[in-house]
Amino acid sequence: MFDPKKLEQIAKQIHDSMPTPVKELGADVDQKIRQVIQGQLNKLDVVSREEFDVQTQVLMRTREKLTVMEQKLTALEDKLAEK
Repeated sequence: MFDPKKLEQIAKQIHDSMPTPVKELGADVDQKIRQVIQGQLNKLDVVSREEFDVQTQVLMRTREKLTVMEQKLTALEDKLAEK
């Protein structure tokens, strides 16, 4: 769902900002930071950029179809009004 590179970058920034004694705890701290960040991101109501782009395209196609259907409906209503 989220770009692992971005997650890695955030984890590194957090790790770099920690006091030296905490940094010395090593890989365990890094893993815990990643787990906490991933857990919090999963709680957010967000989607990946790829999913957003796909849904945007679906919405545009749906909008185009709706516009065509509205035009056809208007034409049919006009024909019925003439009769």
